[in-house]
Amino acid sequence: MNDNVKYWLDIADYDIKTAKAMLKTGRYLYVGFMCHQVVEKSLKAVIAHDCADGEIPPKMHDLTKLAIRANLFYLMSEEQQDFIDDLNPLNIESRYPEYKNQIAAGLKKKTAKNLLKERRNCYVG
Repeated sequence: MNDNVKYWLDIADYDIKTAKAMLKTGRYLYVGFMCHQVVEKSLKAVIAHDCADGEIPPKMHDLTKLAIRANLFYLMSEEQQDFIDDLNPLNIESRYPEYKNQIAAGLKKKTAKNLLKERRNCYVG
């Protein structure tokens, strides 16, 4: 495994641990955010694997676009595609106060647990 791929997978692994810690403390919004980060970084690991030496993955956060760039989107099941659609808004919108309360209200313990469980379907590490 090249250093670039290892870099992205190491960060994704750290983010999984962070998501689990957030679940234990009841910070469900951040469970969703971290699950987004895990999938994003996993996709960037795939892209890094396919890139020329030293080339970095694109600086974007849209999971659908990253999955397409990684040549994985059309190989994903409909369930996986739906899952990344569900995760996509948790990245940007969870960072802004006007969206934060609305998203947090929809993320309860059961939903957060499911996000953490389902991220396995899109994690390559």
